[in-house]
Amino acid sequence: MPRDIPVGNGSLLVTFDADYTIRDLYYPHVGKENHAMGNPSRFGVWTREGFSWVNARDWRLALGYVKETLVTSVRAFQEKLGLQLVCNDVVDFEKNIYMRKVTVRNLRDERREVRLFFHQDLSVMENEVGDTVFYDAKLNCLIHYKGSRYFLINCSAGDVWGVREHAIGIKRHHGAEGTWRDAEDGILGGNPIAQGSVDSTIGVSLEIPPHKESVAYYWIAVGNTYHEVDGLNDILLSEKPQKIIDRTASYWHHWVNKEEFNFGNLPQDIVDLFKRSLLVVATQIDNGGAIIAANDSDIRQYAKDTYSYMWPRDGALVTYAMLKAGYTTLCRKFFDFCAHVITPYNFCASVLIENGFLLHKYNPDGSFGSSWHPWVKGEEIHVPIQEDETALVLWVIWQYYDMYRKIDVIRPLYHSLIEKAADFLVSYRDEQTGLPLPSYDLWEERRGILSFTAATVYGGLMAAANLSDIFYHTGKSTIYRQTAAQIKTAIDQHLYSEQHKRFLRMIYPKKEGGYEIDATIDASLYGMFAFGVYDPDDSKVQNTMKAIEETLWVKTKIGGIARYEQDSYQRVASDSGIPGNPWIICTMWMAQYYIAAAKSIEELEKVTNYLRWAVSRALPSGVLAEQINPFTGAPVSVSPLTWSHATVVQTVMDYLEKLQELHTCEQCGRSIFRRDRTGRQQIKKYSRTHSAIVPDQKDIHYLDQANIKKENESLAVSVDQRQCVGCGICVLNSQGAMDIIDDKAKIIAEKATTWDVKPDFEKCCPLGAITVKKES
Repeated sequence: MPRDIPVGNGSLLVTFDADYTIRDLYYPHVGKENHAMGNPSRFGVWTREGFSWVNARDWRLALGYVKETLVTSVRAFQEKLGLQLVCNDVVDFEKNIYMRKVTVRNLRDERREVRLFFHQDLSVMENEVGDTVFYDAKLNCLIHYKGSRYFLINCSAGDVWGVREHAIGIKRHHGAEGTWRDAEDGILGGNPIAQGSVDSTIGVSLEIPPHKESVAYYWIAVGNTYHEVDGLNDILLSEKPQKIIDRTASYWHHWVNKEEFNFGNLPQDIVDLFKRSLLVVATQIDNGGAIIAANDSDIRQYAKDTYSYMWPRDGALVTYAMLKAGYTTLCRKFFDFCAHVITPYNFCASVLIENGFLLHKYNPDGSFGSSWHPWVKGEEIHVPIQEDETALVLWVIWQYYDMYRKIDVIRPLYHSLIEKAADFLVSYRDEQTGLPLPSYDLWEERRGILSFTAATVYGGLMAAANLSDIFYHTGKSTIYRQTAAQIKTAIDQHLYSEQHKRFLRMIYPKKEGGYEIDATIDASLYGMFAFGVYDPDDSKVQNTMKAIEETLWVKTKIGGIARYEQDSYQRVASDSGIPGNPWIICTMWMAQYYIAAAKSIEELEKVTNYLRWAVSRALPSGVLAEQINPFTGAPVSVSPLTWSHATVVQTVMDYLEKLQELHTCEQCGRSIFRRDRTGRQQIKKYSRTHSAIVPDQKDIHYLDQANIKKENESLAVSVDQRQCVGCGICVLNSQGAMDIIDDKAKIIAEKATTWDVKPDFEKCCPLGAITVKKES
């Protein structure tokens, strides 16, 4: 079941399923430890008419977020009970406090008692052995603990503070289901303590007049000591719960809008998904720098393992997307994480030393994650890696420097990470072909010499060469460039097939000598242009991307690009006409190709169809899964997948950059569209209606079209919102009659009556978005 609405702060992450049930609670790292272990912590309601646990079967649920925040907005309606709930969940942006506000509306004509029940099914430190939960009479709350992990549970309603009703007991042992069963009669037993495999439930009573509302707050304070959670609870008692919600909403609203991008002609639903993707990505990144792939513990049912690891590849590509969007602090922490974990490993008692590669995946605390990569096959020693993971970290460090020129950030990384990794990439090559030696593919399914891996190694070595030049290690930079050039020549010779007129997925050594080819069409072949090996308009790339789209586009009403031909992972359909489930990342790669190849606005516009596809495949909350059911559009596999959201962010940023590149003035050659903050500030500076105080837009009426009387004639002035990119040129020429609102030019209704429209005013718009017609 997908995780519809995660909330977190980089140390504490709480996720909910489609039933609005807490299923994962991670602390002290995002992705480790999961103290809920996927078991449901339920939320229920009792009235005299009956009892119901909130879920999608018995309630009409709508799970989402308050716009542009990490505050949930959940609506639940139950006709039988005559109740409507509005819930807001937050994890405070800096304190390890999870909170839920529940507003209960009585839909009946009589005054009623309503009891809310909050159930805690915790397996502290990821196991059920040796937990304790007790009622703390001094603090008037419940506390779950084991070792150095403490969870304080408390509540308030009106003037009543603290836990007044509770149940503590045994779960999943000797037939005991848990204390949640105790809540179903509306009365809790009040046991003071239990140990072992335990859970707890607290109750909050509300008296609600007819057609009125009452509010309750529920929270969990998380820490390493009793004293720590006691201090967090004191903050709530002194500052009041609503302040936690308000300050967290304010923080995330400002965080996601800090760059003030001009989104040009992108539709609002795409902009909304872009911002939601930024926020979701933020919930999946640990404060220590690890970018976690996904934190949906339901994936355990398939392999008894999860996606709660940091894959360097995923981390590098997520980092690139966040860099483009301006979130550099997250990225710097990722670089430091990689520098800390890069592997010096002595194989075979000092006979062979490989130094400077990143392993398969890592736990968020920096320890080596679980892996299926063998370290030996027969008598052959294997380096248990996916080489693209090492190469892409180098590539993204260069992208960071190229964008932001933060030389002081990359200086300590040079010897500790960049040089080590680049030297490894140089040495780890096949003597016959000059290509990288066999390693595992990005899909973690096969070992060989892959086109995607070769492309990333080329990109990583070119990045290392550029970075070496900065620190005047010219000998190193020469070696890295020469090796990259040799790899490109080898790609031409061994990985491009004249027979197939496209790139091969991989080649791999045969026992008897020589190489076997794998010509499977694979979406990851996009890497040939993405990492700089070839230009996007190179015929080799064009042929390959055409083959990907024609072969891997899922030909159902759902659409989207599959990973590769006959992909079996989590496969929904056995239909041979469907190559596999559509993936968000693969579909966005195709969009990125069309952006890179676009030579005109018309060519660029087709990209919005791909972005709109992503919008249509998101859950109502805006969360994106790894894969999509090709028949129903429902999420498949983990959700949210951090990489999915990052590819949307990158695609939008690529689009805006290309929009800026294509919108150039014929006279001066400068862009007439600016997507960055500088451009927006210039428009504001010269706008006649702009002031230091933002006006209340509710008091100003804006129009896309206005009829204006001028002397003896009537003019109809209109702005085509689809073509307008918010460049602001018309605003500067409108004598204060227009302004930029939400990145679009608008006519101010109150100014239109006195607007002296100059002849040929429409010609000031370089895109032809403005028309002026004489009315008869």
